[in-house]
Amino acid sequence: METMGSLRRTHYCAEIPLTPCEVVVCGFVQKIRDLGNLIFIDLRDRTGIVQLAFGDDTARDVFEKAGTIRNEYVIMAKGNVTPRESVNKEIKTGTVEVRVTELRILSKAQTTPFEVANSAKVNDELKLKYRYLDLRNQELTQNILLRHKIAKVTRDYFYENDFVEIETPMMIRSTPEGARDYLVPSRVHEGKFYALPQSPQIYKQLLMVSGFDRYIQLARCFRDEDLRADRQPEFTQIDLEMSFVDVEDILEMCEGYMKRLFKEVKGIDIKTPLPRLTFADAMNLYGSDKPDTRFGMEINDISDTVKDVDFVVFKSAIEAGGSVRAIVAKNAANVYTRKEIDKLTEHAKGIGAKGLAYIRWVDDAPNCSFAKFLKDGELDAILNKLGAEKGDVVLIVADKNKVVLPVLGALRLIVAKRLDIIDKSKFNLLWIVEMPFFEYNEETQHWDAMHHPFTMPLDECLEYLDTDPGKVRAKCYDLVLNGIELCSGSIRINNCELQQKMFRSLGMSDEEIEAKFGFMVEAYKYGAPPHGGLGLGLDRLAMLLCGAESLRDVLAFPKVQNASELMSACPAVVDDVQLKDLHIKIDISEK
Repeated sequence: METMGSLRRTHYCAEIPLTPCEVVVCGFVQKIRDLGNLIFIDLRDRTGIVQLAFGDDTARDVFEKAGTIRNEYVIMAKGNVTPRESVNKEIKTGTVEVRVTELRILSKAQTTPFEVANSAKVNDELKLKYRYLDLRNQELTQNILLRHKIAKVTRDYFYENDFVEIETPMMIRSTPEGARDYLVPSRVHEGKFYALPQSPQIYKQLLMVSGFDRYIQLARCFRDEDLRADRQPEFTQIDLEMSFVDVEDILEMCEGYMKRLFKEVKGIDIKTPLPRLTFADAMNLYGSDKPDTRFGMEINDISDTVKDVDFVVFKSAIEAGGSVRAIVAKNAANVYTRKEIDKLTEHAKGIGAKGLAYIRWVDDAPNCSFAKFLKDGELDAILNKLGAEKGDVVLIVADKNKVVLPVLGALRLIVAKRLDIIDKSKFNLLWIVEMPFFEYNEETQHWDAMHHPFTMPLDECLEYLDTDPGKVRAKCYDLVLNGIELCSGSIRINNCELQQKMFRSLGMSDEEIEAKFGFMVEAYKYGAPPHGGLGLGLDRLAMLLCGAESLRDVLAFPKVQNASELMSACPAVVDDVQLKDLHIKIDISEK
């Protein structure tokens, strides 16, 4: 094997000048074409590909060495940039090639388990086992580089706005934050555990108490929860907190960041201020607190229109305090046959609905699933209310609002994808504001906090804390992009008495408050400025800007659905000595 010797890289592969000059490039061999008297090698590094050429004018020893090279060898080549006879418009350097004068084989490679350049055709399990090979693929490489650019723009923007980057601890006290904690046993403190942070929430608030009025951190966070395409057990959060602010200040700061980010990373001008919807309006219009607004198909309340219809499903829903609501799928009648609507009905039942009524208008007369219950003119009234026309399909759900809205919200997305009416070139950002502070837990018969217990209620809602918790709205805000929640934040409580009251409203005893949050309550006794902040998911943001389908596509070494990492085979068994040091005994019960 050769060494680099005195050779040093002068240019990355895709960044060589497109005019004659001498360069030194290095990287992995992606492809070899040996034509006998000519050899062409596609050399790949993180920037892209350049073609190396060997021919009659190449020194014989260099030419012969080139003939021994195989895919994924690591090589270094010195040569002259010359025009390329056969132009390749697919790559940045497609008009030139490097006529090699000096060649070094730095590392040989055995045959790889799959072809790196065509890894899209390989099953995920194999690619994740050999993740270091899959990362050589240009698509994944560019995703990781884009994620890096997002991180750089983030730091640049917040540094320029006087934020201070401060690291918070990775081993903390376990506090209730919604998901399960990952626990770390202590060797020194027998029987006690640290937790890995689900977020730096408490610490960043304490930094405000400490006087650091603008904090930023690209924080690593950990949550032991079931995984899906946009969730990983460990993730990075763009975490910020500001003092002496209210909601408008934080939203304005975040909007400036998004405007800068989209311009620098995607070359897109985002119009600010961003649109806003209250939580109530978002649910009523879209059936979701993270609506995808790239298409219409909004939810319509037709309760008043059908209140006198002699259909028990509608009547009972309205009498029970619920509603009858519908979405209209325009020009969908040919796609949504009766069989397809039956599939939608089964899906609706699977997520909580009792059934799905419909109107399918193909011929001159609409086909209505509840026609036999209608009097003259009632169907026309429904169609007029909805603006439905020939060729449309109307989907109707009747029940309590907590069932109707999310079911229609889910159907809205399914239908839009099936009709292919979502413009994937759009980036629709919007704020969801004025969240409910509490949600009623049917199992425990008690009000739970929808957010963390340090969230400030709206001023006009303070009077309802004791008398009507369902009316209390919070100074909360979520930023949504194309139907995915990017960030969540709030103004925090900075008043000791109000904080104690909030804890008690959540059913916490004084002993419980002291055990879980005693140090936090103590800190606030010494003066806390008004403050608030948010946490923005860097991984999700990168996934959306890359157009990727999964968080795996923007993480270097991701976990799979059961939270294992296939490449290093973790988690793994540890030896008895380590367990003894940690005072741990394994007791696995049989399933």
